[in-house]
Amino acid sequence: MAKVAFIGLGVMGYPMAGHLLKKGGHELTVYNRTFAKAEKWVSEYGAGRAAKTPAEAADGAEIVFACVGNDDDLRAVTTGKDGAFEKMGANTVFVDNTTATANVARELYAVAKDKGFHFIDAPVSGGQAGAENGVLTVMCGGDQAPFDRVKAVIDSYAKMVNLIGPSGAGQLCKMVNQIAIAGLVQGLSEALHFAQKADLEIPKVMDTISKGAAQSWQMDNRWETMMNGKFDYGFAVDWMRKDLGGCLDEARRNGASLPVTALVDQFYSEVQKMGGSRWDTSSLIARLNAADRKLG
Repeated sequence: MAKVAFIGLGVMGYPMAGHLLKKGGHELTVYNRTFAKAEKWVSEYGAGRAAKTPAEAADGAEIVFACVGNDDDLRAVTTGKDGAFEKMGANTVFVDNTTATANVARELYAVAKDKGFHFIDAPVSGGQAGAENGVLTVMCGGDQAPFDRVKAVIDSYAKMVNLIGPSGAGQLCKMVNQIAIAGLVQGLSEALHFAQKADLEIPKVMDTISKGAAQSWQMDNRWETMMNGKFDYGFAVDWMRKDLGGCLDEARRNGASLPVTALVDQFYSEVQKMGGSRWDTSSLIARLNAADRKLG
């Protein structure tokens, strides 16, 4: 059992913190920008303590987790006023589950090292359902020794945890993940759209091709809801656009060519204009269906 803090109780962090308590049995302090939500978490789980600042949450903790919105949010809860870094003790570990940039990961790693503790960038994949079920994939960047210390604790909310490389490598791996998903969802959207136009029995088509080389998690879990126009769950379009923007920025730096990713990012901007900012990423098919209606 470890003394742990969790900063950020959004749709991901709220259940992740819960798994640290229920599965790991760790002594937990939680912080959220809205204090009432931290109090609600403590009341719901019947244990732990709510802190009023990130610094208070980190005070005395061996491991501090964070899952917030973006680079600016992350800086605010770490190096900002009353940030967690004010109270991180020697040789403690800060684990950042935020999907952020590799640059901010390297920046905070350097600050942590200078102050005598450790920083691991550890973005997650699996969405809200993965967080609630404790089966996230966690991609880590940082040093081996602190990773080895915290891996068993991360296991509380994960089905896969891997150290990809040095600081920033976790965020870069998450970018690889998002690039792959963007292409898969667009491909699946077009495939379903084509099947509709060809007057095929889509359940039979999906049952058949999902047993072959076209199979993917997106196909298995999203084709039916996509056909029913149900997008009010899962990973929001706004979040995906933030992530793809990070991918494209990094590609400009490292020279990678991402023509399909750039195109899908623009398709998601069209979904936003349709009012789909909070729709699930599988809503790319709605853009194709909207084009059909215009033609009709």
